[in-house]
Amino acid sequence: MIDRPRERQRVRASLGARLRWPQTTVRWRLTLLYGGMFLVCGAALLAVTYALVSHGITGGAGITLHGGGRGGIKTPPFGGGAIPLPNRPDLPVPPNVPAAVVRIMQSSAGQEFLRLLEIQQQVNELHQLEIESAVALGIMAILSALLGWVVAGRVLRPLRTITTTTQQISENNLHRRLDLPGPRDELRTLADTIDALLARLEAAFESQRQFVANASHELRTPLTTMRTALDVAIAKPHLSSQPQLRALDASLRADLDQADHLLESFLLLARAHRGELGEETFVSFSRVVGDALANRSDLIAANAIELHSNILPVSVEGSEMLLTRMADNLVDNAVRHNLPRGLINVTCEADPDTARLVVETGGPILDPAAVARLAEPFKRLAADRTSSQNGHGLGLSIVAAIAAGHGGMLRLYARTHGGLGAEVTLPVARDPRPATGPA
Repeated sequence: MIDRPRERQRVRASLGARLRWPQTTVRWRLTLLYGGMFLVCGAALLAVTYALVSHGITGGAGITLHGGGRGGIKTPPFGGGAIPLPNRPDLPVPPNVPAAVVRIMQSSAGQEFLRLLEIQQQVNELHQLEIESAVALGIMAILSALLGWVVAGRVLRPLRTITTTTQQISENNLHRRLDLPGPRDELRTLADTIDALLARLEAAFESQRQFVANASHELRTPLTTMRTALDVAIAKPHLSSQPQLRALDASLRADLDQADHLLESFLLLARAHRGELGEETFVSFSRVVGDALANRSDLIAANAIELHSNILPVSVEGSEMLLTRMADNLVDNAVRHNLPRGLINVTCEADPDTARLVVETGGPILDPAAVARLAEPFKRLAADRTSSQNGHGLGLSIVAAIAAGHGGMLRLYARTHGGLGAEVTLPVARDPRPATGPA
């Protein structure tokens, strides 16, 4: 059964969303301000002009019309009924005018009639002035709105530049600056302030990354010492023969290996963030992806994961070691965080400018907002991603840093039918040698 009140409310909300006013912008508000100010000033100017012309015609006495402005004339009394108009010059009488007509026109009644005709003509001219002034004001109002739109756009152009550049700056390119040209006005001061803020952020990020790298280097020494102590202890015959000590040795070595792997990930992440790619060569990206899948074929088969791959010849330029680590992390993440008898789709292709690697996994429907944060260090989706056996939460962070270091980017998305998708885009190498696919 249909809930009619709720259905009507939904329809009203839908109509309201369609009919709501568009979002106002600063450019629209400035245009309305410029146009409104010009309209008011133009109307005031026309009113003053009309008043001056009317005063010059009527001598300040004013003229009122009967019957909508054309039916008759009413002139206020002035000096015993005289019409307040300046004296007209005597006009020559045309030839061949009958004498009777001349006498009538030269009489007082004829002169009064001529003055009334003159007033009627002046009133008509004032009325025509009103109409033409209104038309001119309307045309200038439209032109002022167009000019206001253009002027507002030119004034706000530096602000759009600041906004666009700031949106393009992330933690991977904090070295960029606005460097806004032009006079030192309010917008230039705003741009310089943002540049100073970016400089402080860059210094803070660099200090954090340097601290991580230094701490990782320093921690390697005690780990090596602990591993050496285990080697010395287990080498003694009276200790190596005890099963409890051998089990403890195996457990400690597994923990040390995990700690070494974590430190290596920290160092690699710091290196990728700093853009230290090492030796850059032309790399067959398709071969790197194919090797990553081949090296994990046994693990994929053991988990009964269904693999679909479409790997086309693609070449990129960069560090083969880092690109290999990036592909390994994506495949490891797809295998580790998949369902039993799950699904993995791998696509490696390129257009004339961009190489794309897409790795998709099956699984439950994920929250897109949470997926977007997975590239941050130690971010995981659920409790099953928090155990040490499922990684440290640095794999996708390393992928994002390596992609950014090679001029590309990592995009994570939640699949519509469930599961996670990871897309890496990199610039295609301008290598005259043809790329080869996976062996």
